[in-house]
Amino acid sequence: MAVMALSVLGVKAQQPAKVPAYKGVIERVQPNGDTLQIYLRGDERMHFSMTLDGWQIKENESGYICYAQQKRDGSIIASKKVAHNEADRTKCEKRWLKRKGIKKVVA
Repeated sequence: MAVMALSVLGVKAQQPAKVPAYKGVIERVQPNGDTLQIYLRGDERMHFSMTLDGWQIKENESGYICYAQQKRDGSIIASKKVAHNEADRTKCEKRWLKRKGIKKVVA
């Protein structure tokens, strides 16, 4: 009976604990020197980043944080549009977000 209890405890100890993402605002510096304020959401199994007003973002291979875009197969990729704080966006950037951006709930 004691051996059985230890094996059950051993299995529990091996399962990873959920670790939520940092809840505060993070300031990231783009390769060109611009700063972007972001949130991290999720845990170790599912996570993403987003702007303060809720647009999902991803880092591209050049190190720029870009707006996320969903491909036809459902995968999420970094678009070619470099992300900016809401106050610094151009009209063109705002139109692109309305058509192709992925909006998340800001909580």
